[in-house]
Amino acid sequence: MTVIPDGNQGKHRVTKRGPALSYPMFTLVTGIVGRWRAMSDAEDDILDEEQEGEESLEEPNEDEEAGAEEGDDKAEEEGEEEEPEKEEPPPHVPLTEEMIKEGLSVLCKTGNGLAHAYVTLQEITDISILESFIHLRYVDLSQNSLGDLSPLRFLTHLLSLRVDHNQLVSAAGLGELPYLQQASLAQNRIQDLQGLAHPRLESLNLIGNELRSLESLDSSKLNSLHKLELRGNKLLGTAGLHLPNLRELYLAQNNLKTLEGLDHLVHLTSLHLRDNQLETLDGFSEKMKALQYLNLRGNLISRLQEVDKLKVLPMLRALVLRENPCEEEDGYRLETLVALPHLERLDKDFFEEEERTEAAETQRSRMEDGIPES
Repeated sequence: MTVIPDGNQGKHRVTKRGPALSYPMFTLVTGIVGRWRAMSDAEDDILDEEQEGEESLEEPNEDEEAGAEEGDDKAEEEGEEEEPEKEEPPPHVPLTEEMIKEGLSVLCKTGNGLAHAYVTLQEITDISILESFIHLRYVDLSQNSLGDLSPLRFLTHLLSLRVDHNQLVSAAGLGELPYLQQASLAQNRIQDLQGLAHPRLESLNLIGNELRSLESLDSSKLNSLHKLELRGNKLLGTAGLHLPNLRELYLAQNNLKTLEGLDHLVHLTSLHLRDNQLETLDGFSEKMKALQYLNLRGNLISRLQEVDKLKVLPMLRALVLRENPCEEEDGYRLETLVALPHLERLDKDFFEEEERTEAAETQRSRMEDGIPES
């Protein structure tokens, strides 16, 4: 799609692989970029574990709850038996050129620098026509009923994509987008990771989907991935994460019982495992030399001795163990610091100098008494 000046009428003619469109110049906006930055700032603060999903992914609305209870009471009074409602497919809402006109914004040069094109499209519902708009760079298709992303495979200039809260079961239709850097597919129904093949993708958000395994991930096509958000899925394990350039990994609110394949995450600095079902700390590797922050809040770790398995992490500086059974053991903070003398913070509190002195003296005394390290 190319924008060409149209006389002195203050209008521009838009050409694509179809009939020409003519409408007034749009004001420059950066709304979508701004929303991306706000999301990142809220989720990336690794020093505050409270940022990582303190509330459930889908909190019920109080008014909706009250209305539902009132409706149930009324149905009982009238003696009616409610039949389960069948989920009906959403009505077909085709994307029209008029809808595209209203959503287009941000005028930029095309790839060859010889013309201009609108590069942002937002607030639409159906995308069957989008394969013609090849110069779009920022697309937000959230809060719709989309089940197919295949028209987007033609948008080879796409940099940022949001398709949160749709009905996607797969991302395979996207093909390989060579310049895509940020993608958010949160709150869909995605069950596997096949088809995610974007060589410059840096941030991928898959919060609130239905993933049970990561082994379908083609890591060779995601060499630039730095941040991966998998909170609120149904993952049982971590095998398949062959992502050596990954920096941040969010796995909270899954069903994890084991950790495996983490030795590939050699550049990982932040790992969130909150609210899973881990009973042991097996699976950490000495190859994880960059890991600084580890959140294990709300798991099933009952023995404080499990912390000794984290000695293989030389750069670990912040550890969160709140809401694990081991938190109730005597000497919780002291024994953790004895095992991990380089740790700076446990849960919310930084270690005081007095605690460090006590931990060092305890360790020295045990060595003198010949007590082996656990």
